[in-house]
Amino acid sequence: MEASFLIDMTKCIGCRGCQVACKQWNQNQADKTRISLKFTNPVKLNANTYTNIDFFESEKAGHVSWNFARNGCFHCKQPSCVSACPVAALIKTKEGPVIYRAERCIGCRYCMLSCPFNIPKFEWEKISPRIQKCTFCHERILDNKIPACAKTCPSGTIHFGDSIENNLKEAKRRLSDNPGKYFNHVYGEKEAGGTSVLLLSALPIDQLGFQKVGDAVIPDLTWEYISGIPAIIGVVLAAGIGSWIITRRNKNMHEEDKTNETGTE
Repeated sequence: MEASFLIDMTKCIGCRGCQVACKQWNQNQADKTRISLKFTNPVKLNANTYTNIDFFESEKAGHVSWNFARNGCFHCKQPSCVSACPVAALIKTKEGPVIYRAERCIGCRYCMLSCPFNIPKFEWEKISPRIQKCTFCHERILDNKIPACAKTCPSGTIHFGDSIENNLKEAKRRLSDNPGKYFNHVYGEKEAGGTSVLLLSALPIDQLGFQKVGDAVIPDLTWEYISGIPAIIGVVLAAGIGSWIITRRNKNMHEEDKTNETGTE
């Protein structure tokens, strides 16, 4: 089993049910509502919001319509965030989700820099910050339950499946059976080497705020170049501690000498 989403954004009604369900399941607080000309709240993903619905207004032949886009982690087949992390704080599970292990994280934020979809977010405001992003409800999948967002979606926008290949076949079937309804592209089929989340849309994907990502797989060689970072950090820390010990010892010796001199006088 390799968990997969097929998200058909032509079915989305902008209810934000997935967004609310995600927050409830992950016990994340609601974001403070603010005025946005796009009606999107929050405007972007953040450390407290793993899923959000973006609103887009379009006009064609004098007819104004709304289009919606669901944003969240794509859980790449070969994730660049996993490749970039020097301490394996992010891993690609056999079930499909890319999950984060806070106890291993050193706060380097390489995962944020490497992600072609700009997904991982950092808890800048916290004393002990962590990386936050969608987990694909990994714990629910292990318990034979579907992710909270898919469970909640009332319009069938989010289809959860246990096979990327089956979801891809379904996406191409919809394209073939409904000429003119969709923009003829399955986003996530080839982007970044393929992802576990596939998108269908009536508009070109870049018109819905998604970045154009090449087909090339982010090289797994990243690890080869940065694997020495933990060792370097260890050496620096050891050197710092050693320097502190020597400095402290010299200071104590100097104070003892002053005490002895005062006592002699």
